[in-house]
Amino acid sequence: SCWSTSAPPIGSPLGDVPVAFPGPGLTPICIPPSPRCGPRSRSLWFPSDLAELRELSEVLREYRKEHQVYVFLLFCSAYLYKQSFAIPGSSFLNVLAGALFGPWLGLLLCCVLTSVGATGCYLLSSVFGKQLVVFYFPDKVALLQKKVEENRNGLFFFLLFLRLFPMTPNWFLNLSAPILNIPIVQFFFSVLIGLIPYNFICVQTGSILSTLTSLDALFSWETAFKLLAIALVALVPGTLIKKFSQKDLRLKETSNTHSLNSRKVT
Repeated sequence: SCWSTSAPPIGSPLGDVPVAFPGPGLTPICIPPSPRCGPRSRSLWFPSDLAELRELSEVLREYRKEHQVYVFLLFCSAYLYKQSFAIPGSSFLNVLAGALFGPWLGLLLCCVLTSVGATGCYLLSSVFGKQLVVFYFPDKVALLQKKVEENRNGLFFFLLFLRLFPMTPNWFLNLSAPILNIPIVQFFFSVLIGLIPYNFICVQTGSILSTLTSLDALFSWETAFKLLAIALVALVPGTLIKKFSQKDLRLKETSNTHSLNSRKVT
């Protein structure tokens, strides 16, 4: 996918340059040229590997020095487009956010955009996509429906589990949530909270990659602390799932004991 139209892209010597926000109709906006980028024409694209991600990061970081608002709006629109239309690849944009905006602003931005974009996908699916999702994924929808009904009393925590430990792809959860009658408020906050560890890991990775200028920089104390933070956050989903699973198991054992006692009494 390309973010620019066929007109001359960023860095063109022709003056204002139309660049398309990816989305329905590809609505163009005008982005002023940047002398720092040089006269050579450049295109913007969705990265498909780490090499393209690093190249795109360098272009946008250079352009951002003079046009912060434009880069911010372009990034937000691209992220919301991917999330709203259930297009895989948000991990690359999370890494890009860390490289462009730093670890903490990047994390906040990704968490908000993920939640808003996923909610947009929820709304689009509820209006246009229910029949298509059921038609193409009947077995998956039926299985997820069964699990949701089994955990209806603790639905929010179940949704958190699905985000923390994604047994089902996030894009499919976003599309099927309105079919499963999941309240939109619970859906929004489960995405906002449940994807924090995943977003944190991706954003921190982008922040580290953007600051590395040599192999020696990889072994600095700052990088070491960031890698330690990533490792600790990566342990959070498994720890929480284990804790709540044990709690749920104890509740089931208690209910089984009560049922056995009631049978003995009768």
